[in-house]
Amino acid sequence: MVRIAITKGRIEKDVYKLFKKCGFDVTPIETKDRKLQVKTRDDFEFIFAKSNDVLTFIEHGMADLGVVGKDTLEENDFNNYNELLDLNVGKCYFALAAYPNYKTKIFNGRKKIATKYPNIAKKYFSDMKENVEIIKLEGSVELGPVIGMTDAIVDIVETGSTLKANGLEVIEKISNISTRLISNKVSLKYKSEEIYNIVDKLNKVIREES
Repeated sequence: MVRIAITKGRIEKDVYKLFKKCGFDVTPIETKDRKLQVKTRDDFEFIFAKSNDVLTFIEHGMADLGVVGKDTLEENDFNNYNELLDLNVGKCYFALAAYPNYKTKIFNGRKKIATKYPNIAKKYFSDMKENVEIIKLEGSVELGPVIGMTDAIVDIVETGSTLKANGLEVIEKISNISTRLISNKVSLKYKSEEIYNIVDKLNKVIREES
């Protein structure tokens, strides 16, 4: 049995479509309603969780495979996993965004940056050799500049419509994000045949669609 932890929500829907195209049984996923755990005829056990919890399950060996966004991988410090495949879904990107005058504005002291992803923001500004104050927000980070608390934000951008609606714009693209298939390191050693069978089939479908 291969246990696969999948991030709930849109990623879950995109990924079960990939598994279906591979010829795997996904009926229990399509009919699961509010169930958080289902088993299939292919001897898979799927569990559905928040993205950070998917990574935690992989880290502690409670799941063999995980399906999670690259943003979650980059923000966390876990290392007991192998990144096996870019599933080519859930595409978006990290960006520095602010009001249009950001590049010409004269700042008094350190810039203040709002974000849900403090580790990613810190690394970005460290690479840029800028000393900034990072302020973590859990909700709409756009509110940071809107209410005058911060000078800019570091956040995920998909369509940019929320930025535009609040008068903000992308100042710089930081990195691309998509959904990744990862494995627990021990599972990859002891269930390599089963895992690579999944990887090969998914990879074939992804190549055909790209």
